[in-house]
Amino acid sequence: MKNYNEHSAGEPPSEPDVLNSPDAFAPGGEPRDVANGVEAESEPVDAAVEALRRELDAQNDKYLRLAAEYDNYRRRTQREQKELAVRAQADLLRNLLDALDDLDRFAHVDPDTVNPRTVLEGVEMVEKKLAKSLAAAGLEVVNPLDQPFDPALHEAMATEPALGPEDDSLVARVYQLGYVLNGLLLRPARVVVRQWNG
Repeated sequence: MKNYNEHSAGEPPSEPDVLNSPDAFAPGGEPRDVANGVEAESEPVDAAVEALRRELDAQNDKYLRLAAEYDNYRRRTQREQKELAVRAQADLLRNLLDALDDLDRFAHVDPDTVNPRTVLEGVEMVEKKLAKSLAAAGLEVVNPLDQPFDPALHEAMATEPALGPEDDSLVARVYQLGYVLNGLLLRPARVVVRQWNG
């Protein structure tokens, strides 16, 4: 049996039978350029890969820019929140400075030369000024005397007998005032509550 790849020593090697090869024609029946087929097919593939690589680089760049913008936004928001808190504290303290000055004057008077009633009136004046400044900042005093006990705002320290059923669960005495700042409970009012046992 003759091997088609073999040739005699004096004969040049024969050309492969390109036209009878199964790869000689494209699916539509058009002859393929078999000699340049590998290069012809690799060019569109390389171009498609390059296009995808460019698209990937563009999307990656877009993602990195978006991540950087978000990080800058987050830092800026945190900085603005801190500055806002500092400004709010500064406004409150600025309103308290007058009362603090008055208190300082009364704390350093000579007791031999000042009438005690004058000192007492001065302290009351400072208390009113402080209460006004704190109320302007949103502070509300919780003084529930003779009001129904509210566990959300009051803390019962003790109970005492009520005189009748209409006094049941009413606040009889306030040991310590409570405070609410803009709806947030800072400290509950500590109270004695009446209890009807009849």
